[in-house]
Amino acid sequence: MTERQRAVVTGGAGFLGSHLCDALLAQGWSVVVVDNLVTGRLANLEHLRQEPRFEFVEKDICDPFDVGKVNFVFHFASPASPVDYSIHGIPTLKVGSLGTFHALDLARKYSAKYLVSSTSECYGDPLEHPQKETYWGHVNPIGPRSVYDEAKRFTEAVTMAYRRYHNVDTRIVRIFNTYGPRMQLNDGRVVPNFMKQALRGEDLTVYGDGCQTRSFCYVSDEIDGFMGLAKSDEHLPVNIGNPNEFTILECAKVVLKVTGSKSQIRYEPLPQDDPKQRRPDITKARQLLGWEPKIDLETGLRLSLDYFRKAVAEEAATAK
Repeated sequence: MTERQRAVVTGGAGFLGSHLCDALLAQGWSVVVVDNLVTGRLANLEHLRQEPRFEFVEKDICDPFDVGKVNFVFHFASPASPVDYSIHGIPTLKVGSLGTFHALDLARKYSAKYLVSSTSECYGDPLEHPQKETYWGHVNPIGPRSVYDEAKRFTEAVTMAYRRYHNVDTRIVRIFNTYGPRMQLNDGRVVPNFMKQALRGEDLTVYGDGCQTRSFCYVSDEIDGFMGLAKSDEHLPVNIGNPNEFTILECAKVVLKVTGSKSQIRYEPLPQDDPKQRRPDITKARQLLGWEPKIDLETGLRLSLDYFRKAVAEEAATAK
């Protein structure tokens, strides 16, 4: 009998990390999560508590860590929402630097494969549209968002260095806007903001004129992309996201349709360094992994509706 494959997921109590754990377990892996719960939540892993192939370690990976022999390191630890990284700016820089070194050291020690979650924020406010992996980006290195953008750019640099100098078998996924169940209700991103406001009957807040665009990928499609990349031998960054672009205003209207809300739209000034356009060129993922998203925005929002309804109700109950 072959030995069961064991993976470590840093940041596994987060939105994407917890869905990745589900996918790995479904494919027969044993999974150990390492998370300091700064932004991750045990509620995201509650359904795995009785799973014998799952273990959870509460630890800050900015300190060296060793969970024993693993075959794969998935480095997903980092605050990822504007609300979180504006509060936890220094920890975001630390986990992108120190945490990345420690995750790579673990992979190196056990000759494990390695996949790191990077971001479309590496492209900043792009001058190229849509964004290909070869685009170097247009990033403000000292702006309020730089704690996240530059942390992830440095994460990629360290990852490539460990491949070049230590021959670690690395992969880099650049994640574009993803949404779905287990997103934090107050994470400041477009979909949870709109869903929360619509379900509460509040005005939907649109920044600027609402003509800035985003591309939204449903979480199950995103995870399929990660799993495809994990099985591949590609070491350079790969965009995983949905190339179907929506204006923020269009997104607001789809949310109103799905929720049946009578909310109005309220316009507010655009935050500093907020990108005007964001859309992945996924030619590489299509050719290399045979991957492309299957779930459109309206379908994905309907699949997320129960989760957001429950989250809004829970928040209202705890506020009483």
